[in-house]
Amino acid sequence: MIRDISNTQHYQWGDACDGWHLVESETLSVIQEKMPSGTSESAHYHHKAQQFFYILKGIATFDVGDQRHYVAAGKGFHILPEVKHQISNLEEHDLEFIVVSEPKSHGDRINT
Repeated sequence: MIRDISNTQHYQWGDACDGWHLVESETLSVIQEKMPSGTSESAHYHHKAQQFFYILKGIATFDVGDQRHYVAAGKGFHILPEVKHQISNLEEHDLEFIVVSEPKSHGDRINT
């Protein structure tokens, strides 16, 4: 089945951020997300899920532990289970990315 944001479940999170479930199963989650300028998610970690963020548009800022990483469009960032992290959009334009979680991260998130 061909999937994109026009034919999948949409949801809103945080402060005006958007997400679309492209693949949603017990063992795999693929979500496309959009974060407006100046938004961020809460710092958190996952007990079981590893995640890979692939940046489609913009520059993502990842705070992982006490380190900050800037990831531009066309690049990705891998986060292992149990690693505290936070993604932010500190740029002037929207940030768009794909986040792949294995297994799914819903129900496995611990806010810090």
